[in-house]
Amino acid sequence: MTTKTGEIEKLYYSIGEVAEMFEVNSSLIRFWEKEFPQLQPRKNNRGNRVYNKKDIDLFRKSHHLVKDRGFTLEGAKNALKKNDQEKNSELIIARLLSVREKLIMLESAL
Repeated sequence: MTTKTGEIEKLYYSIGEVAEMFEVNSSLIRFWEKEFPQLQPRKNNRGNRVYNKKDIDLFRKSHHLVKDRGFTLEGAKNALKKNDQEKNSELIIARLLSVREKLIMLESAL
C-alpha cells in the first residue's frame, strides 16, 4: 500500500520504529502499555510487539497529553477514557436518530 507521496505505508511497526517516531525509549512504550489499557499491540510469531496505525494514534494521543500538555498519567488515562465515552455516546445518538427516521417513514407509510 502506498501513499499519495509514493511512500510505502506499513501495516505494522516495531517498538523500535515507534520509539524513533516519538523520540522516546522503548522502555517508555512498554511502561505505557501497562498504564494505558487501550494500548495493547499484537505480538508476532517471535513474540515481538507490532503496532498498527490505531496503536500508534493512541500512543500519539497519550504522548501529546503527557509530554505536550503536561497531564499526569492518571489525568491522561481519564481524558482518553472520557473521549472514548463521548465517541460512544455520539455513535449511540446517531443510531437512535437513524432508527427514529425509519420509524417515522414506517408511520407515514401506514
